[in-house]
Amino acid sequence: MASIDPNKNPQTGMGRPLPKKEADLFKSVIKFYETKMYKKGLKSAEAILKKFPNHGETLAMKGLILNCIGRRAEAHELVKLGLTNDMRSHVCWHVYGLLHRSDRNYNEAIKAYKQALRIDTDNLQILRDLSLLQIQMRDLSGFALTRHTILNLKPNQSLHWLAFALAKHLTGDNEGAVSVIDCYLNTLDANCREKQRGFESSELALYRFEILLETPNMEQAALNYLEKCKDLVVDITSWKFARARCQLTMGYHEDARQSFLSLFRRGSIEDYRVHSGYMCAILHLDKDMCEYSLKLRGGNTVATTLPLNAGQRKILLDAYTNELGAIFPSSAAVARIPLTLMEGEELRQSMDKYCRQNLTRGVPSLAQDLRSLLLVRCDTTNGDKTSSIKKCYAAVKDPVDVKQHPVTLLITELSDSYLQSLISKNTFPGSDIEESPSTLLWTMYFRAKLHALCGEFEEGLEWVEKCIDHTPTCVDIYELKGRLLKLSGDIDEAADCLDYGRNLDLQDRYINNKTAKYLLRANKETVALERISLFTKDEGNLDQHLFSMQCIWYELEVAACYARRGEWGKALKKYTAVEKHFDDFHEDQFDFHSYCIRKVTLRAYVDVLRFEDKIWGHIFYRKAAEGLVKSYLYLHDNPSAASVNADEPKYSEMTAAERKKVKAAARRKKKSAEKESQVKEGADGQSTNNSVVIDEDPAGELFLKRDPLEEANKYTNTLVNNAPDSLSTWILRYDVAIRRKKLLMALQALYKAKAIEPNNTLLFTRIVDFASKCFPDDSCPLSVREVISSQTKSLLGGKTVLEFVCEARNRALEDAKCSLDTRLAIAKTLVSTGAGAPADASVLVLDGGVHVRNATVDNCKEALNYFSDLGLEEEKSKW
Repeated sequence: MASIDPNKNPQTGMGRPLPKKEADLFKSVIKFYETKMYKKGLKSAEAILKKFPNHGETLAMKGLILNCIGRRAEAHELVKLGLTNDMRSHVCWHVYGLLHRSDRNYNEAIKAYKQALRIDTDNLQILRDLSLLQIQMRDLSGFALTRHTILNLKPNQSLHWLAFALAKHLTGDNEGAVSVIDCYLNTLDANCREKQRGFESSELALYRFEILLETPNMEQAALNYLEKCKDLVVDITSWKFARARCQLTMGYHEDARQSFLSLFRRGSIEDYRVHSGYMCAILHLDKDMCEYSLKLRGGNTVATTLPLNAGQRKILLDAYTNELGAIFPSSAAVARIPLTLMEGEELRQSMDKYCRQNLTRGVPSLAQDLRSLLLVRCDTTNGDKTSSIKKCYAAVKDPVDVKQHPVTLLITELSDSYLQSLISKNTFPGSDIEESPSTLLWTMYFRAKLHALCGEFEEGLEWVEKCIDHTPTCVDIYELKGRLLKLSGDIDEAADCLDYGRNLDLQDRYINNKTAKYLLRANKETVALERISLFTKDEGNLDQHLFSMQCIWYELEVAACYARRGEWGKALKKYTAVEKHFDDFHEDQFDFHSYCIRKVTLRAYVDVLRFEDKIWGHIFYRKAAEGLVKSYLYLHDNPSAASVNADEPKYSEMTAAERKKVKAAARRKKKSAEKESQVKEGADGQSTNNSVVIDEDPAGELFLKRDPLEEANKYTNTLVNNAPDSLSTWILRYDVAIRRKKLLMALQALYKAKAIEPNNTLLFTRIVDFASKCFPDDSCPLSVREVISSQTKSLLGGKTVLEFVCEARNRALEDAKCSLDTRLAIAKTLVSTGAGAPADASVLVLDGGVHVRNATVDNCKEALNYFSDLGLEEEKSKW
């Protein structure tokens, strides 16, 4: 009998089973893959392929194992070959999806999973994998449908009920989510573990309450359920806060007050959010204001955010003095919050007592703490269009405003009286108790910080020197001195000062990081890397280790340092590293999709999902994206800056022999680095974690070869989608759109920016730029030209460009405190549009001198450079 050709054997795929021996081997392949025994898995797969080299499922599994040990290219080829040989196998499609998932190509992975489910509709493993990708990609309707299918197949597992309830909640079907949880609980016995007091039952009960509270007109049902599930909950603090919040929302203010008092007694006395709820309950505020107040963070409360009348202030003061003050006499929050409610002599007496206590204790942050009392009324909204809140307080930031604020004058007067009495008698004014020497030190430190807040850097440095003479080993003094030097414009001396203070306490990570930051600001990145490396454990590639640690603040500072030095490739590389971190943050949630449901931490899981939805609007990502856009725009405007780094060998200027010698040296260097990076593989075929990553593009030259405008446009699109409330988003959008000649997009950006901050300086210069230069030609459709013409007039307030600029100049001259950057921007537009002569521009800038808002060192330097460009040397000398 003739032998059968394995390639033509009917049992080699297309849905037909393998012989028993090979089928058992294939099961072992899957087992070895799942247990990460990759070498054994490869050996078993190759044994099958020797007899059936075209068996699709084995080829696919072999490719999947190769992908796990880093042989990605070969893995893709094998999986595609296996799929080609067996298109009707759900295993091949499933493996194809797993391969795409490992490459983070989730959309293609979802397609592969769906194709696998067409072949095997009830495969639980594929359905689970599909649901994980759907929640990762926020395909919420698809996620709900998949979880419903899984629940129908396996209704005896609690995880499937909870996942389906979660899916209903995320799709906005709150009532359906509650019904699913109730149905699940009804399937359980009365004495089962899920209905007894414990962590999982507690979390599920609180999650059900959260869903009810989010449902319109279900507050009473939520409150009733809280009382019903009280015996199940183990997180008593969360239960009490939930009850207080619900009572507050429903208008049960007296009950809410008692609930917040109960929270205070339980240990939340220093939680400012609980204090905000307590204030809302006392003042009987409406629902909108209560919800807004409970979302406040940090040291903000109702007293520092909402406009209160004299009667409301008195009610709060009485409550804090007579009720909370008596129960919690040692609480810092109970002592601090009333300061935001007092005025006149009452404020003076309380402030005096508060300052004396903190100076005696030696609190370095006292000045920063009291700075939060420098508030002014402003017209704003809280971002909720349905809210009736129209006014609130804003913190004073500019030194000009800080210096003239009544609270600053009071604090300054008190500190001066302390210093006079401590220096002469070593006691506070009106006291006979002799203070320790450290009290004088921290009072001088406090006074120096007040000078820093007021922009009086020279006076502040004088007090700092007295502090150093008093106690030359205090690290905080050198930090303050460095800050004053930096604000004065001497960043090099500031960095050296902090480095000196760092040497006084080599175990202090904070001062070490602060020193590294100042060194980077002084463009000394090599020294900064040495300092930051003192607190890293890896002795190899420090840059790579800091990248692995996701030290974002350091990478942002390094990128800005490279940008200042014109090393654009390196700057782009560091900014992109920050972007990579956020990609990793987004991918990290994948690990929690099944874990959190299994552990029933559903409240925290929903919070994580909502946080991840907004992660691209985070301040760190915005800084990185803005740095990338500005760098790419500079490279677009200055193409010569994108030239190859000077350190790169110039082969065109070498002879053939020299080129050969340099290239050979480069090969030897690369080979040596590769040899150092080689590590032995473990028993499972995976490398250890001691491998050295070779940086093949240290100068970031690959980034310089990209299209600058396309890259800048990509990042502005991300900012527009995720940070639309940020003014800088629309300013950058305009800068990119105008270079791409997208006039309507540029016009839209100006209107969006105007809606956020209509009097912003950056917006003013771009409105003038757009109105002066953007005249659509005849190639544009007539409707586009009409829109641009009419909307440009609207931006200018119905005026011509010259009238618009002249009106801005007149407003600046009338306002003695008009900021320096605004004056400078108007001066530049005066000259560029022909609305005024260079002499008019100089008068506008010089009119306020340096005693105006935003008179920073950088703005002053820019003004001096502008005078030089205009040839106004006499005006420059006056400045």
